[in-house]
Amino acid sequence: MSALTFTLKTRPDQRVDMSPLVCHALENLEPIEIAALKLQCGKRKVRVDELFAVSGYDTKHIMIKNSFSKLDYIGKNLDGGIIHVEGDVGAYCGMGLKTGVIKVFGNAGIYAGCEMKKGQLEIDGNAGDFLGGALAGNKMGMKGGLILVKGNAGDRVGDHLRRGTILIEGSVGDYCGSRMIAGTIAVMGNTGKFLGHGMRRGTLLLWNMPKLSASFNDCGSHTLAFLPMLFNSFKTLNSLFANSENAFNRVQRFAGDMAEIGRGEVLIKI
Repeated sequence: MSALTFTLKTRPDQRVDMSPLVCHALENLEPIEIAALKLQCGKRKVRVDELFAVSGYDTKHIMIKNSFSKLDYIGKNLDGGIIHVEGDVGAYCGMGLKTGVIKVFGNAGIYAGCEMKKGQLEIDGNAGDFLGGALAGNKMGMKGGLILVKGNAGDRVGDHLRRGTILIEGSVGDYCGSRMIAGTIAVMGNTGKFLGHGMRRGTLLLWNMPKLSASFNDCGSHTLAFLPMLFNSFKTLNSLFANSENAFNRVQRFAGDMAEIGRGEVLIKI
């Protein structure tokens, strides 16, 4: 059975809320019913077939083609199935993801993977601010699952991270791991200012020496037995993290943020 495919015909001037087009919501609908669904586009509602050419039948495997940066909420609250996106996506991609996989073959906007619970989000390009973070006013960001970014990410990666893993092959902006409660963030590239600001627990795993504030204590160099097991769990990923040449177990460890309870750690490859 061929994947249910939405091919964008024309790029609208206004932003589009794509949240109705998720696998579990379309499961029992016929193609003609899916084409007639309404999407919020700016201040008006438009039919799906006004924006997209619809083909295929397999609602467990959705493809979005010719995507661009004004398509918001792709995969919101996805509960099972796979969504492939060819092109860029807008804000809130994978927001509240419960189970399933979202693969973006392009760049993602702000709040990608925010407050996701389980599942997997892969972004081939760059990601915007608040990757895996919490919505404004909320105090819990990503609660589980895996986010993989093959490019760079913006500011506030993993803000209020509660649980789960964020892997970034490129660099990140300022306040990475800010206000972390728990979880793991790994960054192969460079990091910006105020790394781990206000973090309570959790692990920041880095390949390059960051600029740390005075509220992080140097705990010396260590050989950590859990790191080979952690890297082994990445072996199934199509990523630099699966390459054994990038694995290590010898680190310089810093504890913090001592302005909070100080049970977080920054581990830097030696």
